[in-house]
Amino acid sequence: MLRLDWIIRRISVVVLLWPLLATAQRDNGQAVLRCEAVYLPERTVWTRTVDIGYDQRRVRSVGIDGVKVYSFHVQGTWIFTALDNERIQINTATLAWTSDFRGLATSEGRCDWLQPG
Repeated sequence: MLRLDWIIRRISVVVLLWPLLATAQRDNGQAVLRCEAVYLPERTVWTRTVDIGYDQRRVRSVGIDGVKVYSFHVQGTWIFTALDNERIQINTATLAWTSDFRGLATSEGRCDWLQPG
């Protein structure tokens, strides 16, 4: 008998990576998002790169701007992680980036899938 949480995790990976799989030319187990986040209160725009490594069953690794994060959590289409003091949330369905620096600054932005090369 299959457990419900096992089924939900498998479906979540498919939903998470569906936009990439639908447009990818070749599947190399790597997806890349380019996000343009506006950081407040300074109103500066930073271009952030998110590398997502995956296999048939789950997301295996996440990197932000070329740095692999120590830990991450996938919930549905959301990826939750942190880098230095920045808590980062990425929604792969709506292609949105949000983050905060422990309440001192926040950011919001949009993302685009980069085509595999």
